[in-house]
Amino acid sequence: MKKKLITYSSLLTMGLFLATGCTKNFDKLNTDPTAFSASNFDPNYLLTTAQLNYTGSQDFSYDTWRADLIYCSDMIQGTATSIGYWAGDKYLSNPDYLAAYWQSDGGGDGAYAEQVKPIVDMVTTTTGVAKYNNLHQIGRIMKALIFERITDLYGDVPYSQAGDGYYGKILFPVYDKQQAIYTSLISELQDATSKLDPNGDIPTGDAIYGGNIGKWQRFGNSLLLRVAMRLSKVDPATAKTVVQSVVGKTMTGNSDDAFLIHDPTGGRPTVNRVSQVLQGGPENQYVKWSERFIDILQGKVKRTDPIDPVPDPRLAVISVTNYTIGTTTPAGDATPADQKGQPNGYDLSGTPGLTLGSAPGFTTLGDYSCPSTYLTQLGSPTIILTYGETELLLADAAERFGIGGSAASHYTNGVTAAMTYLTEYDPKALVTPAQAATYLAAHPYVAGETGLNMINTQYWELTNTMMDFYESWCNWRRTSSKANPLGYPNLTPVVYPGNATNGTIPRRFPYPTVEAANNPTNYTAAHNAVPGGDTMTGLVWWDVQ
Repeated sequence: MKKKLITYSSLLTMGLFLATGCTKNFDKLNTDPTAFSASNFDPNYLLTTAQLNYTGSQDFSYDTWRADLIYCSDMIQGTATSIGYWAGDKYLSNPDYLAAYWQSDGGGDGAYAEQVKPIVDMVTTTTGVAKYNNLHQIGRIMKALIFERITDLYGDVPYSQAGDGYYGKILFPVYDKQQAIYTSLISELQDATSKLDPNGDIPTGDAIYGGNIGKWQRFGNSLLLRVAMRLSKVDPATAKTVVQSVVGKTMTGNSDDAFLIHDPTGGRPTVNRVSQVLQGGPENQYVKWSERFIDILQGKVKRTDPIDPVPDPRLAVISVTNYTIGTTTPAGDATPADQKGQPNGYDLSGTPGLTLGSAPGFTTLGDYSCPSTYLTQLGSPTIILTYGETELLLADAAERFGIGGSAASHYTNGVTAAMTYLTEYDPKALVTPAQAATYLAAHPYVAGETGLNMINTQYWELTNTMMDFYESWCNWRRTSSKANPLGYPNLTPVVYPGNATNGTIPRRFPYPTVEAANNPTNYTAAHNAVPGGDTMTGLVWWDVQ
């Protein structure tokens, strides 16, 4: 499908309307017919722009590079690296990098400029326009998707007034409480999804589903499920009620997976930014799968344990050792038993005990496993939300709340989908249903806390293979509490000198300090209200301990 783009600066002319005077047809006679306006501009362009920007396609990789990779991927122990500026698994504070998703420096403009502005414009200009009903509702769903990530990273954030500087003349938006944001996300998703009309307009700017309204209905309900389950610690009653409302309405198979396909030549504006980062600079040699990730896929509790006789079949597809990302030769070694993850928390400083060469079991850098070429091709899709995630969340709800069917059945569906969806990256990235069934037979579901561990460990494995480390970190925080501080899966924190978290896995991103100058009153109120302080150890509302 042809992708349509328009820069935000060109949209500013949309509101240039002349005031009505006494002369009949004054507006018609005195309005430039070539200028953009709400009546002659196709808002489908804005949907495409918001979708591309959500996947990081136009931001020169700063949001993706710094937030998803440098921080989330390492601190959630999906990956590990010894590159000095990758601070995630050392729990070091780099204010510019932590602010990048909100408002970047030196490159992309962050989510508020690149995602919020176009989607708010689209929702605003299509409100009440019958011919754009489905486009409008999809815009509302996309807006919820965008804001869920922003608030999950930072907590209380501008929401109700965000992106309204042009239409509402609001230049200093308030920071809405996260509880209020989540209440609105639930309401918006419920209403927007219910108003999608399979017999209505087909959005031409939809780069995800190509305007398939049935898939958007299932996506909206699946996103609503994820939003609801985020509240399982802080507001289980609401979580349970909302989950019950979407049972039977969520994704039904891998064919419903939401992903955006990128340009295999690496050209802008549709390049896969994760792949671009991993193929550039030192990342192609130094970014590895973490020891914890590989150990779990091999069925080991710790590195020195023997490999399970039936390891996770994804290993042969997503991991390769003796390989440099982005190259074709040598092809590397994808044998599951040969995979070896890099321990988190080591650098290249040469300091005894800190440098990678002093890590237990270190031989050479090349022996550590890295993401395979299937996951790191420039044309690899960005996976947004999957049937596998949905089924694992339903399994969690069934085990936790006793609703929505059998936890074991949802678990089986979720694990099978999480293994077989990989062909969305490349048809050769094949894990068959039979391989998944063999794995499940060797590792049957066990109810209770063990079951919750199994479900959410599989969710972590899936979102790591999706390269959606934002979601991996969010769900781990959801399953971590005072009673279970290591979360699911159990992750052992890194103790690195000078870390900013007292040796604990970070819980949120601090607010960008530039907000103190740009929006001082509202920033100060939000900064002072963060439970535990506006630091990497503060808590967002749903992450109660």
